[in-house]
Amino acid sequence: MRSKFIGGILLITGTSIGAGMLGLPLASAKGGFYGSSIVLIATWIFMTLGGLLVLEVNLRMPEHTNLISMAQKTLGKTGAIVTWFTFLLLLYSLLCAYISGGSDLLQSLLGKIHINLPHTINSLLFLCLFGYIVFRGIKLVDIVNRGLMSAKLISYFLLVAIMMFFIQGKHLNIFNVPAALPAVTVMITSFGFSIIIPSLRTYFKSDAKKLRLVIIIGSIIPLIIYIIWDAVIQGSINTYGAQGLLSIAKSGHSIAGLTNALSQQAQNHLVTILIYLFTSICILTSFLGVSLALIDFLADGFSLAKKGKNLFIIYGTAFLPPLIILFFKPGIFITSLAYGGIFCAVLQLFLPALMAWRSRYYLAEPLQAPYQLFGGKLLLCLIILASFSAVFFNLWGK
Repeated sequence: MRSKFIGGILLITGTSIGAGMLGLPLASAKGGFYGSSIVLIATWIFMTLGGLLVLEVNLRMPEHTNLISMAQKTLGKTGAIVTWFTFLLLLYSLLCAYISGGSDLLQSLLGKIHINLPHTINSLLFLCLFGYIVFRGIKLVDIVNRGLMSAKLISYFLLVAIMMFFIQGKHLNIFNVPAALPAVTVMITSFGFSIIIPSLRTYFKSDAKKLRLVIIIGSIIPLIIYIIWDAVIQGSINTYGAQGLLSIAKSGHSIAGLTNALSQQAQNHLVTILIYLFTSICILTSFLGVSLALIDFLADGFSLAKKGKNLFIIYGTAFLPPLIILFFKPGIFITSLAYGGIFCAVLQLFLPALMAWRSRYYLAEPLQAPYQLFGGKLLLCLIILASFSAVFFNLWGK
């Protein structure tokens, strides 16, 4: 039973930690380490509350009920349609971000052996190489992902341990909370674990007490990892200047720029290898997970079996839209993460609060649950306000 509890925590943690953390220190650089940490902690609080609301609403319904069914039951057909399209747009935004980041990294690696290809070719090459793993199915994805996750954790801790020696206190002195607020949508994307809560509910046989602990502990781990990561990046690289974090974020080659900046700062061959290994794995694990989710989502939405001619429809619908967007708008890693955060705020903050409100107070026969989040209507209003604020801060930052 203890192994299942630990496994649940790791599922929450693993779903959260991915390529999004690469964008955190870049998106929030203007606010400095302390300013961005305050906004990050506030984001974690609201995303955890949103996750607990998803749990509450899910526990009011039969096992195996997903987000769309939850919306259908509490908000009606309109709510189900909004949830369906928001989920689809979220996955597309994330896929755009990961293909952009992956092609950027591929371009940088090929450049080191004097092979210079256009960004469009790199995007297509990245998609063909790693999209094939998704095409082969979940078994191969699972095998590849296990190896990548182990390597990611090892490379992260080694990289952080070494880069700690390059942190300069003067780089951490910037403290501007308002300047960090536009990065909140990127931060929201980095806590997007709520989508797996219905699956965890089934796994834990509706044990509300254990599920609450799994969600809280599982979300604290990414928070700690993100804060340490921000300290390392913002503490070792200047915020301003031609090679600073703000310039890297606006360069259109943010992932390659970040890896090169860290490599130049350390001037250490081992650090260079660890940087490229860690960033590559973050991109790959996120790409594989989101691609698999999108494929299954489309197959279910179109009621198509994943075989024969249907594969061309499903995979074409999954991969062609983000690829076309990147052909016309390359280098949109941070931008795509920010848009993903907007859809994530709707899907994992606004809609759960609305579903909880309806299921508690407005259904003719209120749905009963073994667990209800504290705070009543006031907390639900605050969560809804937080979701609107996240969108406002993102637009304000532009």
